[in-house]
Amino acid sequence: MNDINRLEIHLQPPQVAPDGFMSDLDHWSPKVAHHMAAAEGVVLEEEHFAFLYCLREHYRNCGPTWTASALARALKHEYASLGGTRYLYELFPKGPIAQGCRIAGLPVPHDALDTSFGSVH
Repeated sequence: MNDINRLEIHLQPPQVAPDGFMSDLDHWSPKVAHHMAAAEGVVLEEEHFAFLYCLREHYRNCGPTWTASALARALKHEYASLGGTRYLYELFPKGPIAQGCRIAGLPVPHDALDTSFGSVH
């Protein structure tokens, strides 16, 4: 199965928009994620990548029509056994959706008016 979560292209560095989001989703890789996370003070571990792959899977299924509110509900449900939203904020303290999407190389959902999406910072 051709899965965007496994795609790695190292031909050129990813183009990043001024808001920190990648403009070309095909250039994302775990190596790029490590670099982007380090710039935000996050050290990626297995749990982080599980969430990043989850975000990328949601985007693959919904595409640019995804919404922050629907995504937040789905993630809260999917991660309930690990602590839900609290757990996700431990992984990505600047907002699991906004910061998670940046590091996952995805555009932020269009209805997230505050790109920190509930950040405590």
